[in-house]
Parts: sequence; structure tokens; C-alpha cells
Amino acid sequence: MSDGHHGPTGALGLAGHLTRAFIASPLTPLLLLASLALGLIALVSLPREEEPQISVPLVDIHVQADGLRAEDAVKLVTEPLETIVKGIDQVEHVYSDTRDDRVMVTARFEVGTDADTAILRVRDRILANIDRIPVGIPEPLVVGRGINDVAIVGLTFSPVAGQASITAADLTRIAREVEVRLARIENVGLTYLIGATGEALRVAPDPERLALYGITLQQLAGKVQGANSAAPAGNLRDGGEQVGLVIGETLSTPEEIANLELTARDGRTVYVRDVAEVGFVSDLDEHHVATLHRGADGEVHRAPAVTLALAKRAGANAVLVAEEILHRVEEMQGREGLIPDSVAVEITRDYGETADEKANELLFHLALATVSIVALVLFAIGWREAVVVAIVIPLTILLTLFAAYIMGYTLNRVSLFALIFSIGILVDDAIVVIENIARHWAMKREGQSRFGAAVSAVAEVGNPTIVATLTVVVALLPMLFVSGLMGPYMSPIPANASAAMIFSFFVAVMITPWLMLKVAGRAPTHHEGEGGFPGGRLGRVYAAVARPLLAGKGRSALFLLAVVVLSFGSLGLFYTKDVTVKLLPFDNKSELSVVIDLPEGASVEDTDAVAQRAARVALELPEVHSAQTHAGTAAAFNFNGLVRHYYLREGPEMGEVQLNLAHKGERDRTSHDIALDLRERLAALEVPAGTVLKVVEPPPGPPVISTLLAEIYGPDAETRRAVAERVRGAFAEVPFVVDVDDSYGTRPRRLRAELQPSDLDFFRVSGGRRAGDAAPAQRRLDGGLFAPRRGTAAHPHRHGARAGGPGAGRAGALDPGAGQRFARRARRGRTGRRGSDHRGARLVPDLPAQWLRRHHGDRRVGRRLRGAALWHAGGRGPDRGDGLARGDAARDPSQRPAREHRASLAALGRRVGGHLGHLPRHGRGLCGGAAGDLHPRGGAVRQLPPAAGDPDAGAADLPGDHGGALALRGALLGDLDDRLHRAGGDHRAQLDPAGRFHPPRRPGPARDRRYPDRGGRHAVQADPADRAGGDDRGGGDPRRPDLPGAGDIAALRAAVLDRVDGSGDPGGLPAGQDMRPVRDPAFAGRARR
Repeated sequence: MSDGHHGPTGALGLAGHLTRAFIASPLTPLLLLASLALGLIALVSLPREEEPQISVPLVDIHVQADGLRAEDAVKLVTEPLETIVKGIDQVEHVYSDTRDDRVMVTARFEVGTDADTAILRVRDRILANIDRIPVGIPEPLVVGRGINDVAIVGLTFSPVAGQASITAADLTRIAREVEVRLARIENVGLTYLIGATGEALRVAPDPERLALYGITLQQLAGKVQGANSAAPAGNLRDGGEQVGLVIGETLSTPEEIANLELTARDGRTVYVRDVAEVGFVSDLDEHHVATLHRGADGEVHRAPAVTLALAKRAGANAVLVAEEILHRVEEMQGREGLIPDSVAVEITRDYGETADEKANELLFHLALATVSIVALVLFAIGWREAVVVAIVIPLTILLTLFAAYIMGYTLNRVSLFALIFSIGILVDDAIVVIENIARHWAMKREGQSRFGAAVSAVAEVGNPTIVATLTVVVALLPMLFVSGLMGPYMSPIPANASAAMIFSFFVAVMITPWLMLKVAGRAPTHHEGEGGFPGGRLGRVYAAVARPLLAGKGRSALFLLAVVVLSFGSLGLFYTKDVTVKLLPFDNKSELSVVIDLPEGASVEDTDAVAQRAARVALELPEVHSAQTHAGTAAAFNFNGLVRHYYLREGPEMGEVQLNLAHKGERDRTSHDIALDLRERLAALEVPAGTVLKVVEPPPGPPVISTLLAEIYGPDAETRRAVAERVRGAFAEVPFVVDVDDSYGTRPRRLRAELQPSDLDFFRVSGGRRAGDAAPAQRRLDGGLFAPRRGTAAHPHRHGARAGGPGAGRAGALDPGAGQRFARRARRGRTGRRGSDHRGARLVPDLPAQWLRRHHGDRRVGRRLRGAALWHAGGRGPDRGDGLARGDAARDPSQRPAREHRASLAALGRRVGGHLGHLPRHGRGLCGGAAGDLHPRGGAVRQLPPAAGDPDAGAADLPGDHGGALALRGALLGDLDDRLHRAGGDHRAQLDPAGRFHPPRRPGPARDRRYPDRGGRHAVQADPADRAGGDDRGGGDPRRPDLPGAGDIAALRAAVLDRVDGSGDPGGLPAGQDMRPVRDPAFAGRARR
């Protein structure tokens, strides 16, 4: 059945019916214009990104497990958390990192899971099972990270050349103000500073002053915390007015803190300023960030730097957000004047610019492909057909972009690659329809109009076109079901290409025939080619090539054989590795990074030194524009750093160098070639043993933890480490495997002090309080109180506050055990020399009456004592490696170590402090240390007279007998006594009221070798300075009348306080050798020279 106008109707099919409905419809041009409008809106509205926005929720669970070994933390914390998290819906992988004192468990959700939903699920599940976490472990901290946390703009602030007075603290203040203003921009998301130096009010206690006034760190911290608090206390009524009542006021200036009253001693008020220094400080010891660049003179210049990183909100256009950020920065540099001229701002990251360049580049290639196809149609068919193709292809692409906008995709290099990939396919439908319509018009069938010929032509090729379109779609759709990061990353290709194919079919059968009629008009139709062969110029070229090959069977067989040989030959190139197989080609980025890992335990200064050397090596490359070094902190992380958790790299042994390359249009080599060259140069760099340098490129596709990864599973940590070492060695033997690293690192040295419950009871010290006192000096105390930023070994004087009972030095109740070796090494690392470390020894003047406790066999006896004393908390000051090996060597005067000490009366020196901890033990020394740490001016200290009846005593060379003052002088020579005691002798003695020493009674019960100053018959401990008492000897041991009494140094304490209050600095007191004790009780409050 047919009609004269439309041709046959029974065999039109879907394509023919659509053509007949739209070829003469007035809605067709409207549909064309609407399609163009929707496509242009999508092109403008689609967010431009450099990479596809993949939702990869990573939820980190941090647990601070202070005091737990890694082995214990695995059982108590890690395994319960892993079990809890693994049961959450859509959790794909669970990773854990367990170390001493801390645990981190990471839950990686399935790709596409909403980030907020993932965080809420983890938090709710942990809170619901919090009872499975051991008591005493703080609540886990749940932190979520996603693709929207990756910064799109990085601004590095640094002083310009010649502005050396600008510090990191100044840069931080400027960067923080800029951050606040930029955060107000619409669609700006997460912002953070890298290398920021926080300024704070620091209260730095003087340990010796604290001990002098009998004040503990806890009392000082509590006073500052209590004064720096304010809280609402209700409302008051004042007549008819209701007034809110606030108790307290926060402190804001150093003077307010310095003038806080702590206590009173001898009728004098003790202020915070008397025991601590208060002021604003900048903390630079935790990380170092700097920028390096080549100057005009060719030299590399280094300056402190602070980087401001800004991310965008989800779904925002990175190009527009970045442009607005940079525009506001220019305003702050110009008319607003927020950023002074002395501070330079370098744009170290601009993903908006790179995304715009990438999108524009791909759109250009898309237009170039379209022009190429139009030119081909123009050459092969004709100009009218070429005009139709020039309209149909952009229309199809714009409709595809609209579909991408509806599906939630962004305009990135993967989605545009999908259009370029599919442009050769999507044009097939239009070309087939155009060519067949032209052929039907050329046939000039009797009684058939151009309208009917066009419908018949589309119906003729309609079904094959539908099958071809669906075949391509079916071939592409499986890419949507690829698992892992690769599936969502590459999903724009099957989605956009399939949409392009479907739109191309409908455009070909609905709009192309209408355009053919409008463009052709009444122009004559094309005739068949010469000799009756259709196809025009291209057909004639094809006929000329095909006819000779098909003329005979022999030629056809040879041609087929050649095709087979060439096909298998091309496949052989993969076997010979002449052709490299990659999923995605290397991209030409504008950034590289060098990740630095030193052995655990390395200082931030060592890491910074390695980073500086690596940056200088990189700056030798002409393509490297500048470099930012990071030690103790990470650079602004990208998508690769997000997956690899680079944002958690905050240890002192971790560093990173961020390299900014010149624009790719200004250099000949790609970023990959530059990375290969840099890796070879860094291989020759001298670094500490165990250091790993890795050159990291932004990957061309979705990031992975590592390109080549081996996961080791085993029954215990030792087995896994052993196997991992073998695997690592195997990797290193492969020549093209570089940057081999592992996840377990090196074991750092660690000192563990074990609390002895019996000793804690004896000294009446709370175990928890003592552990708090032993915290590192770098730890910030609550309430803004900071310990001095010195090594922990410099502060062994801290006491455990308690009511009634002896004050114990640290060694008294702690058993260092196997960790003692580490403690000694750490001490050498701080002092920079071998030998004794006597910084724990301090002398104090007379204290109020002290209650003495000592062991006497299996019981304790008590005394009351007045007099000066030395306190030494370290227990074993000298280095054991320098100790004498045998007792006979100790008795040989030529084998005794010769040492010169300074400032005999150390109690009046620069460091005055410490109440009685251990009494004198030998005629040539007390439990003490080098006075060079105690007095600023010096003067040699001579030995005391030998103890009466001591056959091992050496000659005395100190003229005169100054009574109790000799005890202070003798306290500075404890090193020799420690050596003699370790050599096997019992050289302890007691100080009598006249200041002379008496040998101990022999034999006596054996001492605990761990604590030579405790446990024997003559070890004595005293109360802290705030213990009241008198000069009562009642209750003593009648067999030992030589126990110390009041002595003649009772007046020194008041004199020292007078001098300290008068001078304001114990360092301003007179030298000890010029002081004399006052024997007359009438002058107990003063000392005369």
C-alpha cells in the first residue's frame, strides 16, 4: 500500500514514521532551536573540573590510647573498632594503623556513597557500641574526607626579597585575615593553613624557682586555669532591672597572668612572675615550611612561608570559584591594603585555570574533529550535504552535554574525551541518512517527489541504523559496571557516548531530512558516477583500488594473507614490549612532589635539611619555577593525596617538597619526563640512612595507594615484617621498579618507665599524678600553661603533689627496665656530648623542719631535720659507659676521673631550687651533679676534707671549715661517689650538724641495685618545703646519733629569699664562696658577707 506523496507506508518502520512525522512539521525548526538552546545552557552551566568528581568517602577514626603498646592496642582498641566498622552498610574496605599510644582505623565506603551519610553511619555505630571500647580510652574522633576537600587554589605567602624581618608569625596573621575574607565568597568550601605559626600566651615555669618556693607545676597550672575562667552564675535583680551575673574574667595580657598570686612564703607574696616567664610566643618547633626560588642572580633564595588552601563546595564550578578568589586577592593587595607590599603571594595551585585550559583544549579538538568530518563530506558528497553535517554534529554534541548535565556529570577531560571518542560514531547515522537521501534523489523514480524519496531513503536504512546504534550502546554500557575507582572515574565515557549515539539516531531521522529539504531547495540532484558506479569521487577512488584486488582468486588470497600477517605482527609488538600498554596516557601537569620519609625518631630539623637539599636539586631543572618545603607537616593534598592519606603526614620525620613547574606552553618536556630526570638526580643525594625519597606525579587516572602493591598477611607482626623485607628486596632487584617503600617503617627508640606500686605507696605518690608529671616538656597543659621548650631530661625535678609524706625524685618510684639504655642515648643526643648529665641536681638552703623517713632493716624510723640539702631526681647521672669497672680501679687515685666544677655555693647561683631529696653519701661528694649547670660565673670547686676513718679518702684541698656550707660545696661532687658505688664499694656517709661526714656502719642490708639511693639503712627522704615542723629529734634511732640535725645553715634560706626578691633574678646573687653561714640564731633571717 502506498500514497503518491509519501511513498510506501507498509515498510517504513520506526525510522520512516519519525521522518514522515517531522519532515514537513512546523515543530521541527522549533525543536531544532530548543535543542540548541538547551545544549548551550548546559555548556555554560556545566561545572568545569580537571578530574571527574568521584564520591569516595573515607572516614578516619582516631583514638588516643596513651600508655598502650601497639600489641595491646591491637587487641583492646583496633580489633573491636574494625569489627564495629566492618558491619556498616556499604563499607568496602577497612584499614588500620596501630602504634604506641594511638590507633587509626579508616573505613572506605563504596564509590558513590554520600559522604555525610557515611560519617553519620560510622559515628552512630561507634556510639551504639561504645561499651566494647575499654574503660579509660577516650571517645574516638571521627573525621570524614572526600573529593570536595581537595583544594582548588593554593596561595603561598612569603616575604619579598630584602624583608628578613617578616617572620612566619607575621605571615600567619596576614594569611588568617585573608582566609576569613575569602571564606565569605559563595561556593568556597573547606579552607586551611599550612605552616601556620600559632601565637599564644606562654607561661614558662622556672624549675628551680618552683622548687625554691615549694610550688608544683600542678599548682601553677591550676592557678592560671582558675584565673582564666568565667562562667554565668544566674541573674540579679537591681530594682526593676534584671542583671546577669558572670563570675570571673578571662586573662588577655601577659601582665595579668604575671601578677597572679600563687602563695606566700615567709610573709612574702609569691606571684606567677616570680616562678615563671610570661609572654607571647610563636611555636616553630613542630613544623618548618619555606619557599625557595631562583633569583635574578641565579642563586636559590629561601624564605619562610605560609600556604592558604581553599576548596570549593560540591557541584560548584571550579573555574568561576578560582577566578573570584584570585580577583579578591588582587583587591586585598591593591586598594584594600590588607596584604602589604612586603609580602609576596604566589599562586602555587590553580585547578580552576587548569580545568578551564583542559576543557577549552578538548572543546577545540572536538570542533577540529567536526570540521574534519564536514570537510570529508564536502569532498566525498557535496557542499549541501556538508552544511547539513555541520549543523547536525554540533546539535548532537550539545544535546549530549545537556544529558550529561541532567545525569550530574561535570565538564572534565574524561567526559570531553567521551565526546571526541564518539564523534566518529555519532556522525555515522547522519552521513548514512544524508547519503541515502541524495542517492534516492538521484534515482528520480517516476511519480515520486523529493519529500517521498527522502522518507523512503530513511526507511530503507532505518532498521540497520537502529541496530548499529544499539550495538555501540551495548558495547559501551558494561563500562558503567566496572568496580573500584576506575568504574566511576571512566563512567562519563559510556554514559556520554551512549547518549550521543541515541541522540544522533533521533537527529538523523527527525531533523536531518528536514534540513536536506531546506538546504537542497530546487537544486538539481546528483547523478551516478561514471560507468554507472555510484559514490562520487570517493566511490571512484574505492573502485580503482578494489577492482584489481578482486579480479582473481590469487590476488584476493595474497591480500588476505598479508592482512593476517600484519595483524599478528602488530600483536607481537606487545610481547616484545616495543609498544607500552597503559590504561590512560601520562598527563602533562604543572606540579610534582617529592615525599620524604626519614626513620622514625628523626627530628624535624633533620627532615627540613633533607627537604631543603632535595628542593635545591629540583631547582637545578630549568622547568621548575619554585618549590615549597614542608617538614613535620604535609603540603596541600590533591586527589592522589586524599586516597593515600597524605593529609595525615604530620610526624617530625615526614616531609614533602612541592614543585611548581612552568606552564606547559613554556617548556618542551612533559611533567613525566621531568619526574624521571628528577628521580635520577635525587638518587645521588646524600641523605641519612633509612631515608626514602619518592617522586610523586599526579596520576593520569584514578589514584591508588601504590602502582605496584604487595599486601602481606601473617600470624604475627614479626612474621609479616620478615616476609615484607624479603618482598621489598625482590622489588628492589627489578630495574624499572622505583620508590620502594613499606608501611611499617622503622621502630623508634622508646623509654618506658614502669611504676612500682610498692614504691608509690612508700613515697605516698599518686601513680596517675606522677605519670602526668612525666609528660614530655613539649606538651601543652590545659589552661595555657606551657612547660619550657627544653628536653625532658632537663626537668627531672618535678614533684608529685601530695599531702604529708616524702617527695620522691622520678627514679624513686620508676623502673626504667630495658628502656634505660634508650634514656641514656636520648640524653646524649640532647647534650651533644658523652659523659654525665647532672642537670637534675640542685641545692637549696635551709628548709623548715622536715620529717625524715628512712629504711632501717625491715622497719622505718623518723627524724626531724633542719639544714640545707641537695635534691637529685635523675638517680644515675653519669653515663654508665664511663663508669669504673672494678673496685680496685676505684681505689686507685690515678684512675679517678678528674673533673672541674663551678660555683661552690650553687644554692645562690642562677638556678636555685629543689628541696631535700637525698642526703649526702660520701666525703668526696653527694648525690649531685655538675655545678656548671647551676651558676653563671664559675670558679673551681675543690674537694671536701676526707671523711673520718675512710681509708679510701683522698687528700683534701679546701682550706677552712665553714660548717654547713661545706655540705653545699660537697654536693657538687657527686659524680665520683656514683662511680665508686657502682664499682662495688659502700661509700655512703651522713652529714653531722657541724658539716662533717662520718662513714656508714658496715655491714648493712643489701641495697636494691636499681635504686642505690633508697632501700639501704642510711637512705633518707625528706618532706617538701611546705611541711611544718620543729627541731625535734624524738623517735630517732639511738644507735645512730650522727643523723643530721639543724646544723649551721638554717639562716641561708631566708637570706636567699631576701636576695631573690631584691634582685629579681637568682642569677644576680653573689657567688657562693663569698657567703658564710650565721651561727647566731639571732641572725637567722639574714646572711652576712
